[in-house]
Amino acid sequence: MAAAGRHVPTSRDRLPSWLMALISVATLVAVATLVIDAASTPPEPLLTPQQDPVVVAAPINTFPGLTMFRGNASRSYYGEGPVPAAPAVRWAIPDPKACRLSSEGLEGSEVKEWCGTGWTGQPNVVPWEDAMQVRVGMFDGAYHFVDAGDGRDQLLPLQTGDLAKGSATTDPDNYPLYYAGSRDNLFRIIATDRDPPEVLWTLDARTSVPEWKWNDDWDGSALVVDGYLIEAGENGWIYVIRLNRGRDERGLVTVSPEVVATIQGWDDELLRGIGDEDVSFEGSVAFRDGVVYAANSGGLVQGWDISDVLAGGDVVTQVFRFWTGDDTDATIVIDELGYLYVATEYQRFNRTSQHLGQLMKLDPLSAADPVVWRIAATEIAFQGAGGSWSTPALYGNYVFFTTAAGRVLGVDRVTGRAAWELQIGSPAIGSPVVVDGTLIQGDCSGRLYAWDVTDPHVLPPLRWSVDLGDCIESTPAVWRGWLYVGTREGYLYGLSDEGTPPPA
Repeated sequence: MAAAGRHVPTSRDRLPSWLMALISVATLVAVATLVIDAASTPPEPLLTPQQDPVVVAAPINTFPGLTMFRGNASRSYYGEGPVPAAPAVRWAIPDPKACRLSSEGLEGSEVKEWCGTGWTGQPNVVPWEDAMQVRVGMFDGAYHFVDAGDGRDQLLPLQTGDLAKGSATTDPDNYPLYYAGSRDNLFRIIATDRDPPEVLWTLDARTSVPEWKWNDDWDGSALVVDGYLIEAGENGWIYVIRLNRGRDERGLVTVSPEVVATIQGWDDELLRGIGDEDVSFEGSVAFRDGVVYAANSGGLVQGWDISDVLAGGDVVTQVFRFWTGDDTDATIVIDELGYLYVATEYQRFNRTSQHLGQLMKLDPLSAADPVVWRIAATEIAFQGAGGSWSTPALYGNYVFFTTAAGRVLGVDRVTGRAAWELQIGSPAIGSPVVVDGTLIQGDCSGRLYAWDVTDPHVLPPLRWSVDLGDCIESTPAVWRGWLYVGTREGYLYGLSDEGTPPPA
């Protein structure tokens, strides 16, 4: 059980209780039109829109696998196909006849049961011996390391002191290290070349900075770049950590981390603008050309040049600052030209949020007027709030957004015009993934959908849907014919077509 009085609930924590009373049987309704903010006239195209060629992002790692949320520094890699044609549940952990993966924790002053996996909760899928291993933190408070083909433990679960939230990271440079946070205040570096896995180092969200705001959880998936780990916490700070990885005389992995930069993610102007101190980082950081980008719950989209720090110096310079007006928990996505795609929530209802909309493309090189285009998503989904919690997905010349009201939009990246829109019958707060022209999205009725988006100019046909029984708040992982995703019912699932061999 969580220690009393420690945790301040975030919007992420409150979602299940909002949603459980509102979930209905999912329906798929084709919608032919999209309402775009009337004040938002798309600019002249910077590029000529075209269906081909498809831009496919590459992973950041030096080996095959999905090592972090959205797979690379720009958060635009989703795994490797093929995507199953008619997936069925091949395994579930724990066995449905056993206890679910859950624990008790605080929501405000109330003790409640937390089940399964939550936002964003995308599993890692990485090589292990001669096969692949699925790694994920779950609401039983443990990090799990299971065989990708049958779900059996390959390493003993590592138990933390509270919920294991968000998405973790496997070292992309092939060191046997796992980087993961928990709601017990601690971010951990874990050695996976021994069983049970061993915690080599921890970072406390409260004691590692001079002042923290709002919360002490860790939701974001860390980046590892040139031997440095970059992570943002719900305490409102961005960390740059020199890892100093190595091996001891037995060949076991070692680390000697040094926190070389802590970056405060809020300022007085932001606090005045929002009228509160909810400035946590709940999404993951993104990175391009020496600049780390992140957005916080105060709506501040920020870019920090850390290139000097990565070269051994100590200079950090803010190079981009933009206020969306409202809670921005989704991870920023960066395209191949350096544009930023941002999805934001709608719950403070201020003028800035109403004017800008909730789905936008920003040019960080145009600080005075960075908005390239914007789309409204002001439908009220539940509890008097709306907008988007899910991270946008890039595929080809289109970007795909989903909203808490269950909208799924395919938007031309250049013009900001929607090619099509779907409406599913339940909130969609997990993030979409696109692999081999298939868009995959879960909703909070428990249904996982797959649409064919190979032709972005037509309303995408539904390839299949699978009912997994409870809210799919987490982001699915795709790897060579398999899908991996958890639900709030308490299970982690491996799905594939019948007869598909274990992934390699």
